[in-house]
Amino acid sequence: MKKLQTLGLASLSVAAVMAATPAMAQSKTFTISWWGFNGDQLQEIIVDPFQEMCDCEVVFETGNNADRLNRLQLRNGEGVDVIYLTDRFSQLGIELGMFQPIDREQVPNIDQIYDIAQSPQGEYGPAYTIGRVGIVYNPDSVAEPITSWNDLWREDLASSISLPGITTTAGPMVVLKAGERGGVDAYDDPDAAFAQVQELVPNVVTNYNTGSEMINLFSTGEISTSIAQDFTLAQIQAAVPSVVWADLEEGSIATLNTINIPVGAAEPELAHQFLDFVLSTEIQQQLAERGIDAPVNTGVELTEEEASIWTYGDEMIAGLQRVDYVPMNAVLDEWINRWNEIFGM
Repeated sequence: MKKLQTLGLASLSVAAVMAATPAMAQSKTFTISWWGFNGDQLQEIIVDPFQEMCDCEVVFETGNNADRLNRLQLRNGEGVDVIYLTDRFSQLGIELGMFQPIDREQVPNIDQIYDIAQSPQGEYGPAYTIGRVGIVYNPDSVAEPITSWNDLWREDLASSISLPGITTTAGPMVVLKAGERGGVDAYDDPDAAFAQVQELVPNVVTNYNTGSEMINLFSTGEISTSIAQDFTLAQIQAAVPSVVWADLEEGSIATLNTINIPVGAAEPELAHQFLDFVLSTEIQQQLAERGIDAPVNTGVELTEEEASIWTYGDEMIAGLQRVDYVPMNAVLDEWINRWNEIFGM
């Protein structure tokens, strides 16, 4: 998904607000800001049951991370009761003072989720799902298995890799891994990190900005290898069944989707109730079984087939690397410019 870096008063898309249809007029309105994907399934699993439980009317504001956070900033943290964001954007919201701390006594189910998800950004919202950024490749086209992030620089992968664009969730992680290959911290020594990115160029066919672009590149045989988020794996394998997720010795990188309560939420009590509801074993089980989100509730039990597409289980969770988005957000504009100079964008 393509994301904007800055949160100024840049052009904003018009808010798409869709009202769920209640059986009768309710006294309260509860507003959710989220992406709008899987609308019918989320209506069935989350919206309808919560609407009945809270005796409120649920309405939505939809759009990508940057647009929705921009809208919230322009309204001084008002207009929605809960907001779904990836962890890079929720960190931006925290830095802007747009979210209120969570009262964890009102969210008892938070104690049932993985430790990494309970307070990923301090006292603010929990993660309701965890994903991974890693490497996918087609062993039919790659001579030796990929077992390390450093393998992306192998000579046998010349003109066969697609990288995520620098403004996507996974894009900046390429720079972090390039720094590690060069033996430096990319924040402290960006020159050395981007020298490693430059060395990667002969292996790169193109950058992609959406999962569908990357999947099409696999389908046409233009690439054999890519950096990807795990939610795309099932779609990639549907197109090219031989593609696998690489088992990397350094581990994959965690991505967390969070839910926060804005400072101007009109219904903070309902917001806490909603958080507890979404983190419950029952809802998390349904979301995972229906192929919507990986579960964070440790009480969810999945079959091997159901779990195969998800970041799931204590062992996998323990092996994930975390990204500190505070320094990343501070340098990302500079990184975008450097990246574009290398790739000619």
